[in-house]
Amino acid sequence: MKITWMLVVCLSTIAPCAIAQRWEVGGGAGGGFYTSQDVSLGSSSVSAKIDTNIAGSAWLGNNSGIKWGGELRVDYQLGDLALNGDGQSAAFAARSFGLHYDVLYHFAPNGSKIRPFVAVGAGVKMYQGTGAQQAFQPLYQYALLSQAQDLVPLVSAGGGVKVQLASHVQLRVEVHDFATPFPKQVIAPNAGAKVGGWLMDFVPMVGISYTSSEGR
Repeated sequence: MKITWMLVVCLSTIAPCAIAQRWEVGGGAGGGFYTSQDVSLGSSSVSAKIDTNIAGSAWLGNNSGIKWGGELRVDYQLGDLALNGDGQSAAFAARSFGLHYDVLYHFAPNGSKIRPFVAVGAGVKMYQGTGAQQAFQPLYQYALLSQAQDLVPLVSAGGGVKVQLASHVQLRVEVHDFATPFPKQVIAPNAGAKVGGWLMDFVPMVGISYTSSEGR
């Protein structure tokens, strides 16, 4: 997949530099909770969103500063495309991949056992409809849920805390908001219908990371 190959290329490029400094590699799991947008048709509308489901992330970070750091992250989420309104509903299996770089600011210096942090960054996210197309879809007059791909910009913001569990091992508890423009290729407005705005994807997550030096 394109996102996976992009991650491999980026990691292979920056890994030699990261190893020579204070680096961190890890992964986590949690859930994704999306906001919704209205698809309007004339004077009526229905709600369009992506359903809550599991989410995972992996990262390679560089913590060479006393309080500043950065990390390249790849995210994976499941979540059905969904339409709801007029007493009907429609759903379609889907998934998404994200690739972004975040800048981190820690509120405690390197070497601290507990390091609260905030993060902000940007990248791209690909939404993929993976369900089986059907001859009839409820609420089709508003939008079609399709086997398509939609690559859109991503803005990332969040925060959390790193806790040193043992030499080279950290626990991470964090929450991120992954914001993207509405994916109109996978939830495609039908003729005369309109949808816009951004989707907010709130992802609480727990993870484990390995650090190159104790307490870093």
